[in-house]
Amino acid sequence: MRMSGKLYKGPALLDEKIVEVNDDDGTYQDRLEKCLVTLCGMLSIEVPIWLSKNTREYVRFRRTSFNADQFFNPVYFDRFEIRLMED
Repeated sequence: MRMSGKLYKGPALLDEKIVEVNDDDGTYQDRLEKCLVTLCGMLSIEVPIWLSKNTREYVRFRRTSFNADQFFNPVYFDRFEIRLMED
């Protein structure tokens, strides 16, 4: 599973990282969680609150975004987007 994580401030892309986990590392949900946590670590941000809207977006589009209000502490960006990358 390969996933990209992008940080945006308005229309500007601030940072982007890509992570890959082995497809043998547990269930799909385990791999998704590992990708999300790893991306947040690479981007030096806290892990956001995953809402039901994130589940709907991810299931439908294989991507979802997190707004600044989905983080416990203030952040320097407007939006954090994750996207599953097709091989």
